[in-house]
Formats: sequence, structure tokens, C-alpha cells
Amino acid sequence: MIGFLKPAAHRQPIADEDVDGQYARLRLQVFLGIFVGYAGYYLVRKNFTLAMPFLIEEGYSKTELGFALSGVAIAYGLSKFVMGSVSDRSDARNFMSLGLLGSALVMIFMGVTIGQLPVASSSVGIMFALLMLNGWFQGMGWPPSGRVMVHWFCPAERGTKMAIWNVAHNIGGGLVGVIAIVGMALFGDWHSVFYFHGLIAIMIAMFIWITVRDTPQSQGLPTIEHYKNSYPTAFEYQQSHETEFSARDIFLTYVLNNKLLWAIAIANAFVYLVRYGVLDWAPVYLNEVKGFSFDESSWAYAFYEWAGIPGTLLAGYLSDKVFKGHRSPVLIIFMGLTLICVLVYWLNPPGNPQLDIAMLIAIGFFVYGPVMLIGLFALDLVPKKAAGTAAGFTGLFGYVGGAVSANIVIGYAIDSSGWDAGFMIIVAACIISIILVSMTIKAEQHANR
Repeated sequence: MIGFLKPAAHRQPIADEDVDGQYARLRLQVFLGIFVGYAGYYLVRKNFTLAMPFLIEEGYSKTELGFALSGVAIAYGLSKFVMGSVSDRSDARNFMSLGLLGSALVMIFMGVTIGQLPVASSSVGIMFALLMLNGWFQGMGWPPSGRVMVHWFCPAERGTKMAIWNVAHNIGGGLVGVIAIVGMALFGDWHSVFYFHGLIAIMIAMFIWITVRDTPQSQGLPTIEHYKNSYPTAFEYQQSHETEFSARDIFLTYVLNNKLLWAIAIANAFVYLVRYGVLDWAPVYLNEVKGFSFDESSWAYAFYEWAGIPGTLLAGYLSDKVFKGHRSPVLIIFMGLTLICVLVYWLNPPGNPQLDIAMLIAIGFFVYGPVMLIGLFALDLVPKKAAGTAAGFTGLFGYVGGAVSANIVIGYAIDSSGWDAGFMIIVAACIISIILVSMTIKAEQHANR
């Protein structure tokens, strides 16, 4: 297994006249690999939320299901950090395909067993354990994608390319609802939201292995910095950055001592609380409060995700072209607009489904820009051999702090005090994220200088 995961060896350099053609072909190929691949990860990450209304009908409480769902977030946050470090010293092709395969198999297992579980606290524990295992495999998706991104795309183009890649989140997340509708039509069984998604994810894992390549040097090509004559601005690029770092160097030199990375990581916790506080509870909220059917809430879920596509692209463009590589101003603007949309979504009375869907679309449009920008921010702040760990560090806060709170704290608040209490938490998270990001503006400007 160690041999399977270790970084791909450097090949003998190819002829100079072949470099341009090979770079163009392989950059497109690896980009498609991580784009389709990461969309595939989402098919087996968020599908549990669509099963929650059926599980509530069987007798589970929102607190119990929120606890079970938190298993994904807890394990994912820890895995993204820990496996991010492993990914920085692994072949991205093998690492990413292995993680998706493991996640798919867990979902298929859940689909064929969860219906046999009695409605009891022990079964909640089983679901929690399985979702934790799934979350650990899920943590093997973002870090190798980040490794591919920083090795194949130079700093000057990374903002735009990262924004395009990041919409894989939304395409995959949006397809969760659509595939659930197809699965219900094919199998007539709500458990298909587990096993049907899992089968599709296995095919995508094979696609990752076919298309992704680890580094340009593993294909006989020069480094992307040398090829594009484009180098980082947030730190001094050195040739030694092309060698694999030790885990000690990654953690102590480039991550844990990076104050700006700490600041955006803490802010990420509140951004993720908003993201998942709205997304994970949308099927239940729309069903119970707004009177949506399963199909209607599934489509609304999809629209939320797909709206993030233009929003993410706009955020990347604004940060690159208008704010000259500064991420914090766009973060603040987008989170402020997210706050307004959350308030309208919450306070809109039942009987106005068009406005509910419009606000879900608007929230998705605005919240995914900050999600992407914080990940890009992390990549900007460290050498590329530490990229996975830096992104994993922000993800640790986002998932263990933000997503877990969205699952457990909001679930408990809704059970104990109603939906208003849940939305108050989401609104507070919007405000706090804006305050925290505003504190990084001067530090970001200084780092870029």
C-alpha cells in the first residue's frame, strides 16, 4: 500500500519541441480528472440528508439524525487535515481514486443494511460509525486535488482555474438530488439514495485513475513555475520547494506557524456552519415548514448547489481581476449578501414556494464563493508541497467546527426551541464570519507585498 501511494517518480525530461503539446494535453486531462472526480465525491457525501425525512417517519428524532450526520463532518475534518499531510507525500492519482472507492463501498453497505436496523439508540450509533468511516474516505478527495492544482497550474492563473474546479462541488452536490429522484424511479426504494449513488461513484473512481497524473516532472515535463515563468508572491519560491517535505517541515514550518492561515481557518468554521446549516436541513425544513414534497425539496436542494457555480466563478474573477489577488474583500461582500438572503428565506411565510426557492438559489450563489476563496487563500500561503496540509488545516476548522455545529447544535436547537432557534445560529455565524475575515485585510495586503 505504501508503494501504491508514494509520489510518482520523475521521468527523464522529454524533448523541448514536445513540451508545449504535452503540457496542453495533460493539463486538460488532469483538470478533467480532478473535476469529475471531486464531483463524484459529493455524490456519496451528502446523500444521507435526503434519507432523513424517511428516517424521521420511522421514528428517529432530528437530534439523533443530526448526531449521526455529524459523523461525516467530524471524520472529514480530521481526515482532510491528517490525510492532507499524507497526500502531500503521495501520488495524487492513486490517493484520490482509492478514497472515492472506499467511500462508495461504505454507502453501498449502508444502503443494503440501514433498513434492517431497529429504531433505537444503538442503530444511531451504527449510522454514526458508518458515516464517520465515509467521512474519513471523503477526506482523501480535496488534498490530492489541491496537489494537482498547484503542480499543474501556476500562481498567476490559479485563482481562475481554482474557481472553475471548485464548481465540481456544486455539480456533484446538485446531482445528489437528481440521482436520488432517478434511483427512486428505478428501484422504488428510498434506500437507493445510498447504493445507487455508490455504484455511480465507483465508476467515477475508475475515471480518476485513468485521467489524473501526479506532477509534471512525473511525465518528463519541467515545473509549472519554470514553464510559465510565474512564481508565488506570498513567499519566496526556492528550487528546494520541488522536493518532498517531511511531515515535520510541513506542519511546523509552513502550517502551524502561519498566523494568517490560522485566521482564515477560524473564519472557515463559521462559513461552513452557514453553508451546511442551510443545506443539510433544507429537505426537512422545506417538508415540515414550507410543505414541499420529496421531489420538490430534492430539486430545491439541487438548485442551491448549482447556483454556486456562477457565484464561485464570479468570486474568483473579482478576487483576481478587481481586487488584484486579495481574497478577503470578496469574502466579506459575499457573506454580507448571504446574510440578507438567509433572513428572507427564514422569515418568508409558508405558501410562497417561489420565494423560498429563489432565496435558496441566492444563498447557494453567494456562500460558495467564500468556501472556494478560503481554500484558495490557503494554497496561496504555502509552498506547493505543503498545499494539501494547508487546505486540510482550514478544512479541519470548517468541518469539525462549522459542519458539526450545523448538524448537532442546529439539530438540537430545532428539537428544543423550534426552527427560529436554528436560523438564529445561522444568522450569527454569518455576522461572525464577516467580522473575522475583516480582521485579515491588512495582514493579507502585507503578505502579498
